[in-house]
Amino acid sequence: MSLRIPVGARDHVLGREDASVTVVEYGDYQCPYCGAAQPQVRKVLDHFGDEIRFVFRHFPLTEVHPMAAIAAVTAEFAGVHGQFWAAHEKLYANQARLGPELLFEIVQGLGLEPAELKAGIDADTWTEKVQEDFNGGIRSGVNGTPTFFINGARHDGAYSFESLSQAIEAARG
Repeated sequence: MSLRIPVGARDHVLGREDASVTVVEYGDYQCPYCGAAQPQVRKVLDHFGDEIRFVFRHFPLTEVHPMAAIAAVTAEFAGVHGQFWAAHEKLYANQARLGPELLFEIVQGLGLEPAELKAGIDADTWTEKVQEDFNGGIRSGVNGTPTFFINGARHDGAYSFESLSQAIEAARG
């Protein structure tokens, strides 16, 4: 399996565009496996620094995780205000409390207006971006979360620091 949708301007990216390795994660803010992977991803980012580019794409599994889509929309709302990564971290850090109250609390804690988030949710303002990510995941063969692609190739190993680091080292050549 390979990544069918190249990294583009609508993606949320950490790292340099010219990094030799690009890691794309399809994730779900309510998925316990994604929550467990988050500290591993953070270790990978800290370890490799600017040597890699990291991209997060939404893949809310709404049938089993009913809060996943609205959490993704909340991250997108924060992203419009330059706060995507801060919201991303807070959503995973507070995954056990995921619910409407937490979403508004996160937004307010970032200095954003909860009423603006609510209006955007009611108007489906950011739903299209979340669905676009999800559809790209389907096209790339994503069927669960988290799913990682390293330089476009699906990483079928574990999401541990060791496994991801080995795959990144191999991709660096």
